[in-house]
Amino acid sequence: MFTLRWATVQIIIKGIISAVIIVGVAEIAKRYTPIAAILASLPMTSILAMIWLYHDTRDSQKVIDLSLGIFWAVLPSFLFFITLPLLLKSGIRFGWAMFLSCLIMFMGYSIYALIMSRFGIKI
Repeated sequence: MFTLRWATVQIIIKGIISAVIIVGVAEIAKRYTPIAAILASLPMTSILAMIWLYHDTRDSQKVIDLSLGIFWAVLPSFLFFITLPLLLKSGIRFGWAMFLSCLIMFMGYSIYALIMSRFGIKI
């Protein structure tokens, strides 16, 4: 007989909750783009990650470190949200626009991390 360990069940529950939120936002976007944009702009991933991290570890310092790391990492992520619509408006196909936007964001993160490390900030 197959039995699931509680840790495995918790991972499955986390995945289902996270997936429901993501799919929910995508479905709302089909009809109410402004509302979906507001929901997607909320730091849901960060909030869920902090909840799961604290639930699993009961370690506030880990949550503090994650929160500060997210704070410092937000700026370069804007590159994605700027380049994707620009590339799509210029006629680049969705797959390529998504790939290039991710690549530009990754390069931005790399440069940003180097700059921040010179100021003693590790992201």
